[in-house]
Amino acid sequence: MGISSSLNAGVAGLAVNAVRLATISDNIANSQTIGYKRADAEFADLVLQQQSGGYSAGGVRAMTYRDAGAQGALITTTNSTDISISGRGMIPVTDIDGANSTSADRQLMLTSTGSFFTDETGLLRTLSGLFLLGWPADSSGSVGSPARDSSAALEPVRINLNQYSASPTTQVRLGLNLPASDTVAGASGAPYNLPLEYFDNLGRAQTLNFTFTPVVPATGSSNAWSVSIVDNAGNPLTPIGAFDVTFDTTAAAGGSVSTVTPGAGATYDPATGNVTVTTASGPLSINIGSPGGGSPLTQLSATFAPLAVTKNGAPIGNLSTVEIDQSGMLTAVFDTGFRRVLYQIPVGDVPNFRGLNAEGNQAFSVSQDSGDVYFWDAGDGPVGVTLGFSLSQSTTDVAAELTDLIQTQRAYSSNAKIIQTVDEMLQETTDIIR
Repeated sequence: MGISSSLNAGVAGLAVNAVRLATISDNIANSQTIGYKRADAEFADLVLQQQSGGYSAGGVRAMTYRDAGAQGALITTTNSTDISISGRGMIPVTDIDGANSTSADRQLMLTSTGSFFTDETGLLRTLSGLFLLGWPADSSGSVGSPARDSSAALEPVRINLNQYSASPTTQVRLGLNLPASDTVAGASGAPYNLPLEYFDNLGRAQTLNFTFTPVVPATGSSNAWSVSIVDNAGNPLTPIGAFDVTFDTTAAAGGSVSTVTPGAGATYDPATGNVTVTTASGPLSINIGSPGGGSPLTQLSATFAPLAVTKNGAPIGNLSTVEIDQSGMLTAVFDTGFRRVLYQIPVGDVPNFRGLNAEGNQAFSVSQDSGDVYFWDAGDGPVGVTLGFSLSQSTTDVAAELTDLIQTQRAYSSNAKIIQTVDEMLQETTDIIR
């Protein structure tokens, strides 16, 4: 029994070292493969129940795995959609069948890095056929509250639908100074006009005309102005709103807004300092300041000076590039300088990365051994940040693999020697019979 079990143990040794040689071969062959996770083989002994006074060799078995959680060295590229994870976690992807399926029928896979480009349908994919998944954002850049323990809300990232974009103007900050000398008795009372460009819902440039008329008292100083607003996109003869404003003259808040009385077509919120009117494109908030503090609209002893009038919004623009930031926000950048968040790319985390199933093309799928996936915002919790213009290199260390290759060759030869020795011993037994 001892001799035959030794023969079986030797054969098992040959088999497991052949398995280890296969993993080493894979690792060396993929030493330059972007995102490759090295394979490894661990040996476990097989112990047989022994009878008193006897011993039978149990042999050995091999267990293989890929260290999917290992972090390869990061390299810089010139492509904004070359994406990698700096730290723990992987980004969600799917194959071509999943890209054309509903979320219920889509195979979810994970990868640590990918060189993505826009294909003919506008989807972001790699040359190997992995399609990037993300949570779609609304016009304000919010993705809402998607389920974190499910891939149901993830969609293939498509950017061609956002080739052209415009952002309507919804907020104006009226940073200008009105001359204090114009509200004293004897002043001319001449109004000041301020044309202000804004962008409507179609990205067209429109004009708001502000008319600032000083209130001239019979004696003293009124420190008051009447403001009328006309939208040239509508009826240029009818104001869309008006308000009266009085300025503070105290030492603590001199020159800032004191009281605001909205007129027809306008409302005023003293908490935010916003006067709201309705243009042809919709509501527009004009920040003039709140009573009792500093305000963008001032009345000081200086000239009429609209030096800090700002607004949001942008005209129609062509998509220039797509970028991803460290929080996973995939942003479209237009040639007008306007930026819009299209998707949020989450980072998936599993309890046991070594338990993930390798699917090829540096992608992995969730298994019972890996545990369920949970999607974090990049940079939150235990996961790392997402980096554009970067790729993760192979985790193979060629020098270490060559060292393991030498050890595996020696171990294989030693097991072969066991078989040769057993054969010689069996031959001796045969010779006894002769």
